Amino acid sequence: MTFPSSDGVPLEGWFIPADSDRLVIANHPMGFNRSGLPTHLEPWLSIWGPTGNDVEVNFVPDYRILHEAGYNVLAYDLRNMGLSGAANGGAVTSGLFEGRDVLGSLRYAAHRSDTKNMAVALFSRCLGAASTFAALRQDPKASEGIECLVACQPVSDRVIMGRMLEILGAGEDRIDDLDRRVKISTSIGFQERPDTAWAKYVRIPTYLYGVHDDLLTTPDDLEQAFEMLDVEDKKLAWVQGTSMRWDGYLEFQRRPEPILEWLSRHLA
Repeated sequence: MTFPSSDGVPLEGWFIPADSDRLVIANHPMGFNRSGLPTHLEPWLSIWGPTGNDVEVNFVPDYRILHEAGYNVLAYDLRNMGLSGAANGGAVTSGLFEGRDVLGSLRYAAHRSDTKNMAVALFSRCLGAASTFAALRQDPKASEGIECLVACQPVSDRVIMGRMLEILGAGEDRIDDLDRRVKISTSIGFQERPDTAWAKYVRIPTYLYGVHDDLLTTPDDLEQAFEMLDVEDKKLAWVQGTSMRWDGYLEFQRRPEPILEWLSRHLA
């Protein structure tokens, strides 16, 4: 299955049908694809292992849980990842341009004959969540076609990259130097990219969650997203007892009940 982003980039995905009028659109994290990421293998192990994230993340069980709960599922690869098309010189922009992919998925669902009348929820992780924030900034009317959002671990670039610099031994004080290099390379510095403050563009019921002691971020960054959400119907849930960010991505398949209850309540 393929469909275009709002700016024409070809996106590859899966549509998993169910016997219902409810649809969940899944948006994956940075560097992942719709299937997940085999971080227990090289070269990903060398990249993420130093941060403690050295296990496989497989999203297919998540789709099975959603399907068995009666939801149609649309899962796709964001631009420059998986099997989707290359764009913007191959640069990943923390959701700024990837938001166009979220808009493309919503427009695709709204025009498919078998999904156009379905109640829609977004299940967006990390980059997928930031891309959702960006999409709702780019096209505020897109909120009208979404019943609710599940947002897993959105993060601000300056926070996660600062933590990475510290873990890798370069020092968090080098963040401005890294920002300058990123801007030289991509023309888009951290300040221009979506961060958790962009949650202010979200005006739909939102279930927000993440690992409280995540080595790659700080609790106040996710708390900022919660405070900025421009909606009364919102919830912040913490994954406790771990410092591994990947445990946040695996939380749904390990303990699906809270999110399934949220989806059921808003897509009834």
